[in-house]
Amino acid sequence: MSSLRRHDPSPALPPLEDDDLLSEILLRLPPQPSSLPRASLVCKRWRGIVSDPGFCRRHRRNPPLLGFFQVDNGFSFVPSLKAPDRVSPERFSLQHEDRDGHFVSFGCRHGLVLVFLGKRLELLVWDPVTGEQHRIAFPPGFDMDEYSISGAVLRSAGDVNHFQVALVGSSERQITQAVAYVYSSESGIWGILITTPLQSEDRTMISMTQPAVLAGGSLYWLLAGSSVGILEFDMDRQRLTVIPMPVNDLRFFQLSLIRADGGGIGLLVLSGFSTQFWNRRANSDGVASWVLGRTIGNDQLLHLEAEEMGSQIILGFAEENNVVLLWTIDGLVMLQVESLQFEKVLGTNIITYYHSFESVYTAETSIGGGHDGADLLYT
Repeated sequence: MSSLRRHDPSPALPPLEDDDLLSEILLRLPPQPSSLPRASLVCKRWRGIVSDPGFCRRHRRNPPLLGFFQVDNGFSFVPSLKAPDRVSPERFSLQHEDRDGHFVSFGCRHGLVLVFLGKRLELLVWDPVTGEQHRIAFPPGFDMDEYSISGAVLRSAGDVNHFQVALVGSSERQITQAVAYVYSSESGIWGILITTPLQSEDRTMISMTQPAVLAGGSLYWLLAGSSVGILEFDMDRQRLTVIPMPVNDLRFFQLSLIRADGGGIGLLVLSGFSTQFWNRRANSDGVASWVLGRTIGNDQLLHLEAEEMGSQIILGFAEENNVVLLWTIDGLVMLQVESLQFEKVLGTNIITYYHSFESVYTAETSIGGGHDGADLLYT
């Protein structure tokens, strides 16, 4: 009877020589633009891992706030990070045709910008890094003379190749309903018309100064008019709903939709002297209502002197980082909703609205001061 030869198992690889384990380690690097480029300089093997498309698709957590697009005055970019993570304003410049005419930004999300080309009745989905542009004609039968409009762009979870566009409008003639359509880049077509009544006899418009906020699978827009409210579009159920405000009349306050604790929608209400943080929560029966969280004096929140109170204006919101952009007597400041930490962005007396741009760099960024070779990871 022949004996069986036993083979000793091959010794385990050291952690940094195991590509799978090394990939998990690199995924836990901070998401700032300089992190992965620095890792890619270690050796060719590390660079190969961080530049692999599969790795890029997984590195989607906590995208940093790279900066803001100034909505007026040529749609210029204002960086929010310091060197070596700062992206130069020239890096993101929208190239469009003169015949496009005046354009309006509807906001940024997942590494894309949504622009309305009013003269051509088109929507433009723009990748600021590659310069790639997708032009989408308006849905058939959509009457621009009847509706005030807004929109939002987003990517499905785990899908970097396709996007969706939600186009919403409120009637200016009938003044009775809000409507929505959804476009899929995968199918290349618009979905069916979705409607909901507006419970107001006076004109109600979707705010065009503040873009939609994505929270818990729904998009939310502020409604402006004599009866202020919030328009919710549940993307999964394809359903429109109008949500009342937590108090009766907030027309003369500064408002911003925010992400609440637990991932739902919240509301920041800013007066001249205090700031309220509201959360919308569902009870055990699934009925949602507003709950007042914190009320903080603006002298404590923004460290303002008495003579500076009443000079704050909400100009933007970054949903992934939950950061509100404010204009104060000192210029633009960013307020982080959870920590209440604030940071000055820009000293300016110009008051205009800004749309936040949040995303993650891949390993193509140079470290020697420039970012001209940068690619972005969609988030």
